[in-house]
Amino acid sequence: MKKSDKIYIAGHRGMVGSAILRALKNSGFENFVLKTSQQLDLRNQSLVVDFFQTEKPDFVFLAAAKVGGIYANNVFRADFIYENLAIQNNIINSAYLTGVKKLLFLGSSCIYPKLAEQPINESSLLTGKLEFTNEPYAIAKIAGIKMCDAYRDQYGCNFISAMPTNLYGPNDNYDINNSHVLPALLRKFIVAKREVKNTVEIWGTGTPMREFLHVDDLADACLFLMQNYNESGIINVGTGEDISILDLALLVKEITGFEGEIVFDASKPDGTPRKLLDVKKINDLGWQAKIKLKDGIEKVYQEIKDNSWN
Repeated sequence: MKKSDKIYIAGHRGMVGSAILRALKNSGFENFVLKTSQQLDLRNQSLVVDFFQTEKPDFVFLAAAKVGGIYANNVFRADFIYENLAIQNNIINSAYLTGVKKLLFLGSSCIYPKLAEQPINESSLLTGKLEFTNEPYAIAKIAGIKMCDAYRDQYGCNFISAMPTNLYGPNDNYDINNSHVLPALLRKFIVAKREVKNTVEIWGTGTPMREFLHVDDLADACLFLMQNYNESGIINVGTGEDISILDLALLVKEITGFEGEIVFDASKPDGTPRKLLDVKKINDLGWQAKIKLKDGIEKVYQEIKDNSWN
């Protein structure tokens, strides 16, 4: 990418898209085309085609998606598969039709089989059954990966796919029903401390292992890949380290200063037992995550600790 190239970030107000925009601006890029979901409904094919034909971006970061935690993924199954398929189908096809130089499609580590060998290598894709609770979302993302590869094969499009691990950071979703585990924990502990509660209840057993990547590290990786990676298939983006939900809860408890007890509700689902990505491929290219988990959570806590929740 040259500094003068026109760059479209789909989903620029979300956690990932806003981080990519910050990273690009910090690197000196300034020619952006940005539309909110109110200005451009990415589920509407004709609107997306018209947008691409009018703006003709050179590079596209596809960070727009319908996302959520275990509860949202499991309850709104039809919404998750339909809306994500629609968004990515419209953008990827329009990027081909208007001659976009390069597109980066962002997936998720949930594309991998529930019981994939750990750490999860890129070759594990489609080798086993998915986690049921987020299967519709995962299948949509797998379709996006295969669509990028198919357009590369048939039309020679330079469309690449990156699979980040669990993310956290600025502009995260803290809705108690729809958020992922780390923002949900932060909110619960902040509210419990504020209201001087004796306990914080957490879903599941606390035994699942999860890997967490600060969204600013992901944005840095996205710029790196846009400049240095041009292959089909997928590439993992993560830290290469994981932590149990119990230890994560204890870390959040320490950072927030909550003095009560942690109670686990084992009747609630745990999700996938472990999801640690094998990041050798991106590390060998020359990129590594920089932000340590405790440092990242402490920074986020300072940003959100005064939010008006109850």
